[in-house]
Amino acid sequence: MSAGNENELTVLVDRLRRDRRRDPYAGRQAYSQAAREVADRCARLIDTGDAAVAVPMLRKAVDRMTTALMYMDSSSGVLGNDLAYLMELYARACRAAPPRPAGLAAWLVRLVCDGPGWPDVILREWVPALGAKGLAEVTRLVEQRAAIADPDNWHQQWAVRHLREQLAEVSGDVDRYVAVLAEHLVSADQYERVVRVLAEAGRPADAIDWARRGLAEHPSGHQSARLRDLLVGLLIETGEPRAAVAERRAAFDKQPTIDNLRPLLATVAETDRDETQTEWALTVVRDRVAQQPGYLPHLIDALHHTGRDDEAWHTGLARLDELPTRQRVELLHRRQQGHPADVREPYRALVNAHLSDSHDKRRYDTAITLLRHLRDAYAATGETDQFARYLDELRGQHRRRPSFLAKLDVARLHPGR
Repeated sequence: MSAGNENELTVLVDRLRRDRRRDPYAGRQAYSQAAREVADRCARLIDTGDAAVAVPMLRKAVDRMTTALMYMDSSSGVLGNDLAYLMELYARACRAAPPRPAGLAAWLVRLVCDGPGWPDVILREWVPALGAKGLAEVTRLVEQRAAIADPDNWHQQWAVRHLREQLAEVSGDVDRYVAVLAEHLVSADQYERVVRVLAEAGRPADAIDWARRGLAEHPSGHQSARLRDLLVGLLIETGEPRAAVAERRAAFDKQPTIDNLRPLLATVAETDRDETQTEWALTVVRDRVAQQPGYLPHLIDALHHTGRDDEAWHTGLARLDELPTRQRVELLHRRQQGHPADVREPYRALVNAHLSDSHDKRRYDTAITLLRHLRDAYAATGETDQFARYLDELRGQHRRRPSFLAKLDVARLHPGR
């Protein structure tokens, strides 16, 4: 690389400095363009065998951009992506032209422990550049940090744990990695990480054991659902389909919700295809509704999901006021497809309920939407004249609500106008 080109790159990197007094929204596009130009030039240097020139430039660019983002708005994610790409290129350049291992190790540890939280340091990408000496230095520095970390400082504790976990990962020692992960089992997500490590290492029995331990500690929540999915998959892969179904049944029996019914029936379909499981599940949720009415929405969803639309309709209609608004409308819309006459009175009741809800700022718009569905229901039975009379009655009832009447006029719902 010529001296002139190197000077141009230096100037570009210098443009990544940021005055902290500047408006955080000003110049973001130009800054992003500068970062991308630095990245493009450094990528070409790496490709042409000049990685040694790119290494210090990229280090400086990452440092400057890391600091700059503390004083710039990066909510769009564009600048964060630019920094991540510079970091990726720096790792690539270091692999091609490794700098002094101790210096690189110290920089990485400082970035995680003392930095603002960005960019991400993914240690396995730096292993070739660090080598054995560099990794040993990272280990020494992390233990040094651990000894002085404030137990009440979340960031310090997280940084040490994050680096320890990554060091264990790159060691290639599965038991060590699991042991380090197991030091902080505060959520199903952490158990999931352990399970994945063991499964990828070809130890399904251990993975299954850890998954069950995790679900015993954290039986519910979206993270637990992912862990249960992982457990069920492992059971099926290891030739235990009945155990897989049993896991799904246990989860559903504890919480008979639609979110637990879908995976139960999917697992049944994938394994034994036992149709009695569906009836069992519906019996469970019916019984639960009798004890806890709050499960009614889940029963309606379960009936629809299993193709029992008539039962869903009659069950929901009898207790329409107990359903959330979204589900009421969905129930009516489904029934309207084949039985338009059945939904007219329920739609009218919903319209009145929304118009009477003074706390809902969108009540008029919602009522207009419902009226469109009601108009379609009358049209499907060839009784548009009855809908016209209903609209006239509605206008009379709400003549003191000019805003609603104005929206009604704009909607042009009246068949004769």
